[in-house]
Amino acid sequence: MTIFVYLALFALLASGVAVALLRLDARQIASALRMAMPIVLGVVGLVLTITGRGAIGLGLMSLALAMFARARRRVRTTPGSQGERKSRVRTAALEMELDLDTGEMNGLILAGHYEGQMLGDMKKEDLYALLRELEPDPESVQVLEAYLDRREPTWRDDLDPDMDERLRTAPASGSMTKEEAYEVLGLSVGASESEIREAHRSLMKRVHPDAGGSVFLAARINEAKDILLRRH
Repeated sequence: MTIFVYLALFALLASGVAVALLRLDARQIASALRMAMPIVLGVVGLVLTITGRGAIGLGLMSLALAMFARARRRVRTTPGSQGERKSRVRTAALEMELDLDTGEMNGLILAGHYEGQMLGDMKKEDLYALLRELEPDPESVQVLEAYLDRREPTWRDDLDPDMDERLRTAPASGSMTKEEAYEVLGLSVGASESEIREAHRSLMKRVHPDAGGSVFLAARINEAKDILLRRH
């Protein structure tokens, strides 16, 4: 009779897990399964141990503990595991963030008249003034243009034609360190080759010029991928 009680509890647990998984996206499901598998194995091992199959049961519980520890380490080191999956690009005057889940972009001004302000808090007219102020810094201009393209799609119509022509020249991106490359792709240091390629694919879908994105940001993302893949 006891074995049927345990089986019923196991079935109830499994159904609860299935219902919870239906509410998650693909990334969350993968993470949940990594954590759920050792729990399920542990429960099965406990049931087998209680019902007199200790050799098998204890083996399963040991395996479950090892899997659980590995899953915990992966959660701690996976970028965005705490709900923050962001790509960051820095220039001399701007630090831009792209939320990998929502596609929202915002930036902090690092230098100049508007230092310390967030782009998302500024009026359109102030952003245009910032664009003129940053004109001697082509990389910062390119990043700000990418932000304006998302927030104010018709912003170029408001610019003086001569200024718009000057801003069209795309600068060569500066050298990038490995630490910056990880930040650009939104990854933690030591990410695997598959994680690098997946992050690159995900970002390019959002910022590729063919999809209305930024030439400069796409170049930086490609550069970050190339730098990190050299060590694999």
